[in-house]
Amino acid sequence: MQTFAYQRPASLADAARAAAGAEAKLIAGGQSLLGAMKLGLAAPDTLIDLHSIPDLQAIKVEPGKVTVGAMCTHATVAAHKELAAAIPALAFLAGNIGDRQVRNVGTIGGSLANNDPAACYPAAVLGLGATVHTNTRSIAADDFFKGLYETALQDGEIITAVSFPVPEKAGWQKFKQPASRFSLVGVFVSKGSAGVRVAVTGAGAGVFRVKALEDKLAASWSAAACAGVEVSADGLNTDLHGSAEYRASLIPVLAGRAVAAS
Repeated sequence: MQTFAYQRPASLADAARAAAGAEAKLIAGGQSLLGAMKLGLAAPDTLIDLHSIPDLQAIKVEPGKVTVGAMCTHATVAAHKELAAAIPALAFLAGNIGDRQVRNVGTIGGSLANNDPAACYPAAVLGLGATVHTNTRSIAADDFFKGLYETALQDGEIITAVSFPVPEKAGWQKFKQPASRFSLVGVFVSKGSAGVRVAVTGAGAGVFRVKALEDKLAASWSAAACAGVEVSADGLNTDLHGSAEYRASLIPVLAGRAVAAS
């Protein structure tokens, strides 16, 4: 691994100033960044550790809304009783990310900033119509995810929290790759004040919504409504784990299971 400087700012303002460096990288859990550095895919001259900023570590449950600090680990989200009571599907998703080590180190902010095409959290954020808050602005989920490892974040912008509207119903199911536990295909469904949303991860270059399933579920919130819905394989991933057509066929099946579990 290459040589780099290390900073651990105590405030968000200090972190933002440090992140202004052209080759600086923010580190949250480090589950993706450190691996990329070991492989030579990332070579920052400075790492800015966000662990000492208490404002990024809180979970707040209010009527109709749950706000999760960017530095909350997956294990923290999964174990939070008030969050689990408000949005059970979100706690379930967090509790099934990776393995125990990943869940106790990885963070929601790090996952969203990295935007791995097979990550679980992007499906929850898009599937619930959440809002990503940064040190400079708030970004709607539909505007946040831009493509393969690409988001709307600008250089030096820091995710501070994510606010989730509490839905009437929500469910999550994933068909996981057994070694990595990433989603070969994962589907998050929700029904709330903004209507029905269906978000898919693992199948394409990034998380996306499926309007055909949303329309069917808006008419009838039932597993049966997902049966027979055809999802195009165009643009979906083909690899040694499954073809694009296989992934396309999994989407309505998992959507139905998510609805049944909601």
